[in-house]
Amino acid sequence: MSIEPITGRYMTVKIGGTSRRIYFEEAGQGRPVLCLHTAGADTRQWRHLMNDSEVTASNRLIAFDMPWHGKSLPPEGFETQEYLLTTEAYIETVLAVTEELGLERPLLAGCSMGGRIALQLAASHADRFSGFIAIEASDFQPAWYDIDWFHRPDAHGGEMGAALVSANISPYAPNAERWNTLWMFMQSGPGVFRGDLSFYTRDDSLIPRLPTIDTSKTPVHIIVGAYDLTCTPEDAERTAKAIPGATLAVMDELGHFPMSEHPAGFRPYFIEALGRMPSYTAEAA
Repeated sequence: MSIEPITGRYMTVKIGGTSRRIYFEEAGQGRPVLCLHTAGADTRQWRHLMNDSEVTASNRLIAFDMPWHGKSLPPEGFETQEYLLTTEAYIETVLAVTEELGLERPLLAGCSMGGRIALQLAASHADRFSGFIAIEASDFQPAWYDIDWFHRPDAHGGEMGAALVSANISPYAPNAERWNTLWMFMQSGPGVFRGDLSFYTRDDSLIPRLPTIDTSKTPVHIIVGAYDLTCTPEDAERTAKAIPGATLAVMDELGHFPMSEHPAGFRPYFIEALGRMPSYTAEAA
């Protein structure tokens, strides 16, 4: 029998003045790296890197399920609420988790909507982090589809979401991981993917803030997959150029969910990104 080194626990934080029970997983030791999942998914997207002994030998990877996602339940009375993620609530959640875990200037690695909020945090709260790895991240893309399709009484929102994102997975992705990635979207709670996409496709406030990011204090490295149709390499390049000193890597054979869809292909890019971040000492923890 093989027991993985990943441990999972719960924490309670205040978000919007309300206590929220949040599930998180971690593995490794050393430099803290807070990892954010994509829209409509959860921490399972990071499981391959959290099981990578070379990565975790000197990095403490921490991933948490946003409220309404995975094992983080919605708030009491959710049945009468409409879930619509906002930039303000997202930032508050990430900062609350960072504070509750006692993380002193961790690295922040986020993918898709997690990459977008990483850039928002680089513009507004850079002093709370030591660097940003923004994966499949760009300034803004309006929706080219009707997001209301993902929460209808006559359609299965999880299967609809999986159908949409399937086009964003690289043809080079191993078949097993392609379907594992899609399964997470199939399990998404009613209206959750739609609520995440509301943030992702309707908030363009990041665009004017990009030039204010000071990469001399907190570096920003953007990684994008060549087969990403939502955040294209051109989108990522445009965004990197708007941030003075930001760096960019294009992954030739990967799509929008690289750490999940093709972990072996993503691994060298993530290790390179970690190498671009400030060095870590135990005294800084």
